[in-house]
Amino acid sequence: MVERRIPISVKEAVMRVMKFAKEGKKEEVSIYECNGRFLCEDIVANHDVPSFDRSAYDGFAIRSVDLKGASKEKPITLSVIDEIGAGQVCQKRIGEYEAVRIMTGAMLPSDCDAVVMFEVVKEGRENDQPYIIIDHEVGKGTNLSFQGEDVKKGKVLVEKGTKINPGIMALLATFGYEKVPVAKKPIIGIFATGTELLEVDEPLEKGKIRNSNAYMIMAQIERAGAIPVYFGKLQDVFTVSYEAMKEKLASVDILITTGGVSVGDYDLLPAIYKELGAEVLFNKVAMRPGSVTTVAHLDGKLLYGLSGNPSACYVGFEIFTKPIIRRYLFSSKPHLQSAPAILGEDFLTANAFTRFFRSTVSWKEDGLHTVPSGVDKSNIVTSLAFANALTILPSNSTGYQKGERVNVLLLEEEEGSEWPWN
Repeated sequence: MVERRIPISVKEAVMRVMKFAKEGKKEEVSIYECNGRFLCEDIVANHDVPSFDRSAYDGFAIRSVDLKGASKEKPITLSVIDEIGAGQVCQKRIGEYEAVRIMTGAMLPSDCDAVVMFEVVKEGRENDQPYIIIDHEVGKGTNLSFQGEDVKKGKVLVEKGTKINPGIMALLATFGYEKVPVAKKPIIGIFATGTELLEVDEPLEKGKIRNSNAYMIMAQIERAGAIPVYFGKLQDVFTVSYEAMKEKLASVDILITTGGVSVGDYDLLPAIYKELGAEVLFNKVAMRPGSVTTVAHLDGKLLYGLSGNPSACYVGFEIFTKPIIRRYLFSSKPHLQSAPAILGEDFLTANAFTRFFRSTVSWKEDGLHTVPSGVDKSNIVTSLAFANALTILPSNSTGYQKGERVNVLLLEEEEGSEWPWN
């Protein structure tokens, strides 16, 4: 007898999965190796930036009190008693009507409280003593970059779960993080199912197709920040497939299978889950594509039974698997980021399930626009190549018209979302 499956909403399915979300393990890596990794701790400023008052321009460090009353009619002359560049420190005491030649970024002498730029003074020399003439008052703090102006000590610079990029690398170096605390990458195992599948190096045969899902999923896993391990194809023989999955479960944090989760004669995953003693969280979701997506739980690990259809497999991973990986990587925003967009084509067919069509989104004058990236069928591969978003069309009885406002999930956006499901 064919099992009757009752679909649950996408929101409910995501909630059931996320109950098992957990942060992963921590490790330290060299700053040379951390780009593209995910922080497992907040990065905190351990000193002020700048760590001292410094000159914002090339010019002369002065005492503003010495220029009180200065004007074109009554200019004031200051003796230049020293010169310092960036990284140098003035060792002299600056007295009345004295100044120090200073370069951008150099530490302000302790007796001075302002800087005048080269171009607003007149320079001269008398008896080998340099001097400057200033014909205007200069306020205290003029042309200075103050201690802590950029960052105060103790400020959280980058939150844990953030992917390290070149700008964050600059912060890590600025604050002396030679060793960087990052999330250890979870290991995700992949099995493909189906006797119809050929590997990428095998010639085509009648009735068979090449296994695209495994390679697609491996790339998605890497994009999410984890390590994929491909275990090959499962045979359509229960005992062999059961033993293979049971053996590999011990070596991974998450196990993914593609195909074999429907109710056909050769769809063995439901029976394998039962034999393993895994708790099935759901086996039918009110979504297209990917309605037969199945997720089970066993001894602290999630087992994902993704559809054998490429687009359904792709969508199921992005919605249900990627958030779990990102939580392993300490993210507080593990879900795909949602954004409003304008629908670029008609979708007039009514649908009882929420649809996720593979989309290309682009900015125009009136906002973000979304159009299909290819044919909208679950078995289509080519629509995935140029998809940078999934457009959400909630179930309704009338369909959707071009120009309507919809929501899209951004596939390439790193920031993520705390919870995009209303």
